[in-house]
Amino acid sequence: MTTQSRMKVAILDDYQNVSREMADWSSLDQRVDLTVFNDHVATDDDVIARLLPFDIVCVMRERTPLPRHILARLAGLKLIVSTGTWNASIDEAAAAEFGIEILHTGYASTPTIEFTWALILAMARNLPQEHQSLRSGGWQISVGDELAGKTLGLLGLGRVGSAVGKIGQAFGMNVVAWSQNLTPDTAAQHGVKYATKDELFATSDYLSIHVRLSERTHHLVGAPEFARMKRTSRLVNTSRGPIVDTAALVDALETGRLAGAAVDVYDTEPLAPDHPLRRLPNALATPHIGYVSKELYRTFYGDTVRHVRRWLDDLPTRDVPPSR
Repeated sequence: MTTQSRMKVAILDDYQNVSREMADWSSLDQRVDLTVFNDHVATDDDVIARLLPFDIVCVMRERTPLPRHILARLAGLKLIVSTGTWNASIDEAAAAEFGIEILHTGYASTPTIEFTWALILAMARNLPQEHQSLRSGGWQISVGDELAGKTLGLLGLGRVGSAVGKIGQAFGMNVVAWSQNLTPDTAAQHGVKYATKDELFATSDYLSIHVRLSERTHHLVGAPEFARMKRTSRLVNTSRGPIVDTAALVDALETGRLAGAAVDVYDTEPLAPDHPLRRLPNALATPHIGYVSKELYRTFYGDTVRHVRRWLDDLPTRDVPPSR
């Protein structure tokens, strides 16, 4: 392979069609053939058919998973550039076995932290309902809640959870936290009260999820947890969909077991058009936009360009395996 060979590069799932404007791709103009996909394909056969022609695939977070059985059929794939510092939907062991290199971009939690509070405040003051009332010719229809004096429960006190907690304290909220690895000493270091799991769900007026998805956290929040919560409580999930048992959440919202939920992440994305979370009046559902900001997108796509350019620069010294 020579440095003059033009690589075929795919940018996947650019829903807003902004990848070209969020970075300067001109340094690659003479070296790659770039294709941007604005739509999403979900079935294995469709993903494979779309990606087969490409040497390099640039993925946006976990929008298009790349497990072993898909990677095994992408004989010409040599490089995956993934936005974010990690991507659980890519089988890294399989990629290494097949000689596919994986590179990751920078990341910042700021958009998700801010968006979490946008959801909490929107629920507290019934903003979606009031907005819809006004647009349809109405006026005030509800009475909102103050946050001061309420209890903010954090399921997870890492980088995002601890920052969300600080903002809660600024609002005058009582902030408590629990996770499987959290200790009272660590909670105290963040100025947060440690709670047991039962206490977290029983006392929280707003419960915000900030743990990573793993085997241990899959369906960590389900019917038993909702049963412990106050009927006036609200759930916020800007982490990952499968941490919450969606069927149990829908039931809790439909039966009034839970006052409301703000959900930005789902088991399957994009969310099905007929999904209950699209229609329930006490569900504030958004299309996984917690991390979507101009600033972070510039980091994502700017780093993607740099990664591809450097990878191409290093080709003469790299032993790139032939297509399988």
